[in-house]
Amino acid sequence: MTAILIFFIAHWYLSLFFQTFFLHRYAAHKAFTMSPFTEKVFFVLTWIFQGSNYLSAFGYGTMHRMHHAFADTENDPHSPTYDETIWNMMWKTKTIYSGIANGRMAVEKRFTEGVPRWDAFDKIARSWPSRIFWGALYVLFYWHFATAWWLWLLLPIQFLMSPVHGAIINWFAHKYGYRNYEVGDTSKNFLPVDFLMMGESYHNNHHKHGTRANFGGIRWHEIDPTYLIIRILNAVGVIQLAKQKEIDLSKVRKAA
Repeated sequence: MTAILIFFIAHWYLSLFFQTFFLHRYAAHKAFTMSPFTEKVFFVLTWIFQGSNYLSAFGYGTMHRMHHAFADTENDPHSPTYDETIWNMMWKTKTIYSGIANGRMAVEKRFTEGVPRWDAFDKIARSWPSRIFWGALYVLFYWHFATAWWLWLLLPIQFLMSPVHGAIINWFAHKYGYRNYEVGDTSKNFLPVDFLMMGESYHNNHHKHGTRANFGGIRWHEIDPTYLIIRILNAVGVIQLAKQKEIDLSKVRKAA
């Protein structure tokens, strides 16, 4: 049982890290820069740790820019305001994402410009053989280590980890929580201390300062774990923070 729980938790946070660090803060918002070689390394690492539910940086980054531009309007790729249930929203999101990632959906240049893409790699990483390969590894791990029937209930979540992460924020962080800023949408900070989503749940902060690498920090308890890692990667030269996009948090707290 312990091995399954460790595997699930590790997959949850590692998959989530590459989604928020590489796909969200880098691909969509360019909160920091990296070399072309490092970018390709993170493409591969994202595939390894997202596994069966790998998301294209181009598809994700483009769609997320659309979300910010059209937040809580009819053109928003995912909004609880226009989707009756979380399942309807997830299906709509999947349809739009697939259309962008597969090149079937025409998108304005302002949403695609500068979004990293590696089409040759994505063709492999997003293929059914790749997804089946990772899924089979998960099943084999459960087969070997699962000691109780209920542990198998975690497996479907691991098959769909990335969509689950997206749904938590895109649904719950637009319905529940508190706001530091009055913005033109329903975004909220879902958790006061984000132990679950590695900073992603500070959604209202993010909608106010979309290109800022630090999603937290407005209130004393808003600690963004991903940003702490970003600071380390910046210090050792793996990435370069776009400092002009950051804000002076001490002034923000004083104003509050």
